[in-house]
Amino acid sequence: MAETVQVCSATNLYQSGLLRLTPVERIGNLWLKRDDLFETCGVRGGKARTCRALALGANGGLVTASARKSPQAAIVAAVARNLRLSCRVHTSAGAKTAELKLAQSLGAEIIAHKPGYNSVIVKRAADDAAATGQTAIPFGMECRQAIELTSRQMANLPSNVRRIVVPVGSGMTLAAILTWLEATGHRVPVLGVVVGANPTRRLDNWAPENWREMAELESATIAYNCSAPDTTFGDVSLDPVYEAKCLPFVREDDLLWVVGRR
Repeated sequence: MAETVQVCSATNLYQSGLLRLTPVERIGNLWLKRDDLFETCGVRGGKARTCRALALGANGGLVTASARKSPQAAIVAAVARNLRLSCRVHTSAGAKTAELKLAQSLGAEIIAHKPGYNSVIVKRAADDAAATGQTAIPFGMECRQAIELTSRQMANLPSNVRRIVVPVGSGMTLAAILTWLEATGHRVPVLGVVVGANPTRRLDNWAPENWREMAELESATIAYNCSAPDTTFGDVSLDPVYEAKCLPFVREDDLLWVVGRR
């Protein structure tokens, strides 16, 4: 599911508000890129933006794969419900998490697989979409639209940011940031805090060829399935699985990229 056949026109993207810049705020000694403030179909953040773009002109319904703790299931379900489309979410077997329960409450059909490796659920979702003719929403939003839409959000990067710090799940937000830096010639250090599986395959596929020279990766000190103990910065609530795990790594005048909030 690394690619999608869905193509969005610039007019549709503009009319849907998908090109609107989200703000950068100065809070204490840090900058925060508030991409979590983008909202569509009742869900927020960069993943919601990409999902909405992919759903423009969708056929019949939306099909996706999602980790059990990922907000992707609920995001896709919310977009599908708003657009009056069906939604099928492929995930790993196990007790339903809060994220999956929310997706189900929004009308999604949850299809659990055992074994539930990422490669398995991604393949099952791809096969499902191909067999039913429905629109695939890629696992981790791994698609060209994610790169294009997220890289546009770099346009209001403050000139005095010392470093960009971004949580790395799928790696697509990091790839988009690096794509913009490479295209514009900006030279700002970037730290990716890896909160899940190794993202290097996706970065090799989607980031600039020299991404290893442009960004440093550090592993979060808390396991993916566990929440960070501190989930606020100033008056901003951070996602406990993603952004909050970046807090031990940020330093004065860094910009923390807030991708979303479940």
